[in-house]
Formats: sequence, structure tokens, C-alpha cells
Amino acid sequence: MTPRKTATLLLLLDTLSVLVSFNAVAWMREIAAPGHWILLPLIGPLVFFIAGLYLIDGYREGTDMLSLDYTSQHVIAVVGAIVATLLLTFAVIPANYPLQGSRAVILLGFAGAIPLSLSYRRSLYLRQIQHQSRRQLLFIGDPASSETFHDECNRNGFDRPVIYADVAASAPSSDPSARPRRAFGEVLDEIRNGTLTLEAIVLRESGRELPEDVSQTLVELYFQGVPTYTLELFHQVYWRKIPLYRLNQTWLFQEGFKIAREPVFERLKRATDIGLSLFGLALAAPVIAVTAALVRLEDGGPALFRQRRIGRNRVGFTLVKLRSMRILPADRASGEETDEVRITRIGRWLRSTRIDELPQLWNVLLGEMSLIGPRAEWDERVRAYEREIPCYHFRHLVKPGITGWAQVNHPYGASLDNTLRKLEYDLYYIRHFSFLLDASIVLKTIHTMLFGKGR
Repeated sequence: MTPRKTATLLLLLDTLSVLVSFNAVAWMREIAAPGHWILLPLIGPLVFFIAGLYLIDGYREGTDMLSLDYTSQHVIAVVGAIVATLLLTFAVIPANYPLQGSRAVILLGFAGAIPLSLSYRRSLYLRQIQHQSRRQLLFIGDPASSETFHDECNRNGFDRPVIYADVAASAPSSDPSARPRRAFGEVLDEIRNGTLTLEAIVLRESGRELPEDVSQTLVELYFQGVPTYTLELFHQVYWRKIPLYRLNQTWLFQEGFKIAREPVFERLKRATDIGLSLFGLALAAPVIAVTAALVRLEDGGPALFRQRRIGRNRVGFTLVKLRSMRILPADRASGEETDEVRITRIGRWLRSTRIDELPQLWNVLLGEMSLIGPRAEWDERVRAYEREIPCYHFRHLVKPGITGWAQVNHPYGASLDNTLRKLEYDLYYIRHFSFLLDASIVLKTIHTMLFGKGR
């Protein structure tokens, strides 16, 4: 089943689940006569239900529907749909709306749709895994790029079998130390006689570097349903990040970055930041006050931690957080200190729940940060990273955020390798910025906070 057909089937099943669940509850609660189906009033709940699952990649073929992470995100998305439906039903729509007869219909209707929507997603995902076990990926490139791609697959938990081929090779590789590679012609013969089923083809080289007959063959395979991706596009489609090997000083001028700095979108994002940061500060003020008192009581040090960070266009600012580590003496003070022993007991809890980030809402209100964007890094680290990582400064095209695409996709780490991996996600966010992507990040961040995976 193609990704489009899978998504269409899931949409139909979700529609049926919402209709059945809500009507079953309405009949039990006597909001509607048994056998009389409520249809039009369920358009709003259905839209919110579908939108929430879309934001957590609930219609994306590559999403691991069996994982506990996805299950929790699925539930969080449905809870969001419940809140949106309650607001629409009781704060926007005038009286005499069928769903206004009982809040329990909305709550129980969505609650019933959760196990239903999870069950057929898991079933479809299991079938997808069985089908994909028979399909393989073909990577066309030289030995060095084959090794790099193999390592990247391992790093990203990509479990599809991969065949490595070289258009320049006429026979399989005989070097025992190299990644086993096959001749492209031999692989092509197996595809044509039906003994090999491919999911996709990945090209390390650009089309200009391929022999004309190979390019024509790839076109023919594409029309037969076997897509061909450049390595950069494969990273973006499958792993939703941008490979750093493609970065250079001119790459910035490619299509895709304009929207992140478009005045209309900037103003909308800024207006959203102001409204939500004011609302967040009002709600979080008691939490910040209580936790600040606990921080001071534990070791007598200051409640807040301040540090110079780098913002948009490389402009520095002072970031404010609740302190989670013991203060070092002046002769030992070092921003590179990562010793876990320094983390206080209350600080460990603050980090796992990300409550230590709440004072940053003040930075958002001041316009130094956004709610969502790349992580704001310490200025001294930034200077070191810019010396070691070409084009690292591209991440400063937008304001840093309290949470972001890299934060929800990659664990925290200050090592150079971790910074490289996070930069790939940051650049993907900058290039593919949208309010839908922001909404997806919000849901994934809630999941991170609830299950103590923050740092």
C-alpha cells in the first residue's frame, strides 16, 4: 500500500471511529434517540481529531505506531482535540447545539476513539513492517559515501535492508574491509526479473555525475513506482533533517529560507509569542515563585541563573532560567562543566519537567527569543562551534526558542558530535518553517515534559 493510500485509509477509519464513538455515547446518554445518527455536529470534533493526529505524524507512513512515545503523543493530541471541541461547543457556538446537552458525550466520545484509532494504526503498521521487510533500499555511491550512509542509518535507527551499488563497478567489491557493494547492472537485472523489490533509490551523486544510460534507467524505474532521492532529499523526507555535508556559503540562498524571514510571518509569529508568553507568565508565576523558593532553600544560592546567549543575527542577550546546578567557586567556574554531581535534587526534577525553562518566557516577551526555534547557546560555546563547524551561524537566521525541532528529536548534549546532529534538525526547521510544524513541536514538547525526558 502506498503512503497516500495508507493516509487515505487512516482518514476514513478515523472518521468512522469518531462517528461511531460519539453516537454510541450519545445513545447511552440519551442525547440522541437510538439509531438516530448525529452527523453534522461532529464536523468540528472530527476536524480537531484529524488535525491533532496530523501534527504528531499520525498519517505518516514512517511513524512507529507501536512505540510508547507515539502512544503518549496520540493521547496528548486527542486531549488537545477535546479542549478545542469544548471551547468551540460552549464558548463559540450558540445554544441548541446537540453536543451542548452533555460534556460527557465529548469526553467519552473522544475517549472511545483513542483505543479504536490506535488499534488499526498498530495493525497497519505491523503489516507495513512485514511488507517492508521484503523491500530494500538501493544506495548508489562510492565506497566512502556508502560507509557514511551506513553509519547514518545506524545512528537514526533505520532498519530497512540496504543494498550498496556503484555505477562504475562491473563486479561486486572484493575489498573485505569495505562495505559490500554490487554492480549497478547486476542489481538492475534482479529488479527487472522480479527477484528484487525496492522501496526507493538514494543517490549520493548529482544527476550530472551519472552516466546517461543510468539516468534514463532511474527515470524508467521512477515511472514504475520506485522513487529516486538525492541524499539530501532522503534526509529531509525520511529523517526530517538536513545533512551537513551539503552545507556551503551559497547553500543559504537556495529556495526554502525566505519564509522564515518573511515580514508577514515574522509579525504573526511575534504576535503569537507576545500573547502566549503573557498568558504563560500569568499561569506560571505561582510555579516559578514556589520552585524559586525551593531552589534557594536547598543550598542558599540564587534562585535564577543568568547567562549570555546568542540570538538572532548573532546578537547576544542574557537568558534567565531557574538554577538547577550548584554554583562553582570563582576559581573553578567553567561553562563547560557538565558534571552531573553539580545538579541539585530540585534541579534534577526541574530539568526533567523543563520547569527550569519557564523564566525564559520573559526573554520571549522582550523579543530576544521565540517560543519555538533553535536552542539559545552560550556565547563562548558559539564562538568555539563557529570555528569548528562550517556554516554553524546559519542557525542564527531566526530567534532561538524555548523548545524546537532539534530539542524534541535529539537528546541534549554539548559535545561536538551532538552539536552537529542538532544543527541538522535546526536547519530543517529554518528551511521548512511553518505554523503547522510549530504546532507539532508544541505537542511533542508536552510529551517530553509529561514523561520526564527534558534536559
